[in-house]
Amino acid sequence: MAISSSGLVTGLTAAALVTVGVLAYQASANVPADLGPASSGTVAAASKAPRDKAHPSALPEGSGKGERVVYSVDDDRVWLVGDDGKVRRTFEVTPGSVDPAPGVYAVTSRSNAITGSDGVPVEHVVRFADVAGVAVGFSAAVDDTEPDPSRTGATGGIRESRADGDAMWRFATIGHKVVVIR
Repeated sequence: MAISSSGLVTGLTAAALVTVGVLAYQASANVPADLGPASSGTVAAASKAPRDKAHPSALPEGSGKGERVVYSVDDDRVWLVGDDGKVRRTFEVTPGSVDPAPGVYAVTSRSNAITGSDGVPVEHVVRFADVAGVAVGFSAAVDDTEPDPSRTGATGGIRESRADGDAMWRFATIGHKVVVIR
């Protein structure tokens, strides 16, 4: 019995689709829950629950491997983690009104000095996400002030101190991994 070329192509295509489906399922089944795919993000929650009140600066488990920036939207804290898995620096931040969804991102752009979305001059801007057209990234106010909580509008700036901003600027270059967790 001879198989036509169109039948062979159809059979190979079906086999390839099944293989890709199985591999995709296996990959998604092995992703830790807190490192799921990045989505469009959310507006910052009104109530956040820090994970470890006794040791708030401890690197959360399940935050990935290797060199990375870890940002907890619930703890409002950042960890700069070396390739050996050791924390190089950790610090508190003040988020904007827009949170990125948990997931793994990469630094997409950087600016040495700009005016933030809240009108404040900022430096050492390290951007890694976009949520509904709002750029999300770390920055430090030049005058070291915190964002005005009464300001309305969507802001994606995650404000850090100038010293922490300097450390982030040196650590997180273009393409550097940023892991966002709850």
